[in-house]
Amino acid sequence: MDTRQMRCVIAIAEAGSLTKAAERMGLAQPALTQTLNRLEQELGTRLFTRSRRGATLTDAGLAVIDDLRASLAYGDTATERARAMGAGRAGRLTIGFVTHAVYEVLPNALRRLRAEHPQLDVVLREMSNAEQVSALEGGRIDIALLHPPVTVTARVHELRLGEEPLIAALPSSWPLHEDGCVSLADVARHGLVWFPEQQIPALRAQLLGALRRAGHETRVVQDANRTLTVLACVAAGLGWSLLPRSVRALQHEGVRYAEVRDGAGLPAFELSALWLARSRPTFADTFAAMLRG
Repeated sequence: MDTRQMRCVIAIAEAGSLTKAAERMGLAQPALTQTLNRLEQELGTRLFTRSRRGATLTDAGLAVIDDLRASLAYGDTATERARAMGAGRAGRLTIGFVTHAVYEVLPNALRRLRAEHPQLDVVLREMSNAEQVSALEGGRIDIALLHPPVTVTARVHELRLGEEPLIAALPSSWPLHEDGCVSLADVARHGLVWFPEQQIPALRAQLLGALRRAGHETRVVQDANRTLTVLACVAAGLGWSLLPRSVRALQHEGVRYAEVRDGAGLPAFELSALWLARSRPTFADTFAAMLRG
């Protein structure tokens, strides 16, 4: 059954007669009758009982009418989507992101993107730095929101989205100093819960180097590849952590946050967007424009 036949059956069912259905569709009644007769012959069953009073659905017609409406609606949606994609108004965009991007950057950009491209299908994937680089080069994501620097073999665009100072995440049972802060010595004494070396090697090296230069040899006591996992380990008393200031938006039972009194020499937590350089504009370019604000 093709789309034209489905529309004819639905029109007859809704109008209650072939004459009215033909008028609605802008067809001659004999043409509509011929279409219905041919369809019923193909199906081997009558869809309507016809009389002088009109046309009513048979049991077979009643059994299929809802499916026909659904199929037609789905087909219309698919057609409109295809046309929108052809016109550059719709498609799919897969965004990889680190947890840090969730607090402000990603939601704000998504809101602007949705307003301008409501038919765009957006897929969100929380991933580590290393996972995003692999996915970007392999075509599994279209744009990556991650912590630089990273090494990418493909030709990419990069947009720096800002940087944040690090603050301490510590068990809520631990008392703060009178000024409400902690010190680097406190952090070093308890050890770090932090992201694995292979995930953000440059930033990890910078952080441990800054602590060392401040006179605090610090050991990473537990690797954790997601911020929530880091906080869970901190809450369990496995160690402290140093995370970007925006992590305050993420409340976790058993964890408190504090500024680091002597942490001016710590590296900043940077966030960048990376996407493949193409010869033609893509939705990744569009989303990058939203990230710029």
